[in-house]
Amino acid sequence: MPTEPLLAHSVLFTLKDNSDEAKKRLVASCKKYLTDHRGTVFFAAGTRATDIRWPVSDQRFDVALLLVFQNKAAHDEYQDSPRHQQFLEENEANWAEIRVLDAYVES
Repeated sequence: MPTEPLLAHSVLFTLKDNSDEAKKRLVASCKKYLTDHRGTVFFAAGTRATDIRWPVSDQRFDVALLLVFQNKAAHDEYQDSPRHQQFLEENEANWAEIRVLDAYVES
């Protein structure tokens, strides 16, 4: 019986106020609201690695979020969850741009 693929949900945040304190607040908010959702296989959030500057390295973001879900249904449930909605409400005013990258992945 085939299993559903994992879904990797990556978000790159470019902040209006991209001070170190603002970046720390967003990472803390990710940890507060976006962890421990049903169907989450992996969670990580942090700031851009400014010491890595390869020609192909994307420098156009301040904070990165990576979630891996068991399947698309778990991702969809996360998107509609009250904690995710609270995260959006509390943080989106400081977002200059967000880029969302969703991919079906294998481990």
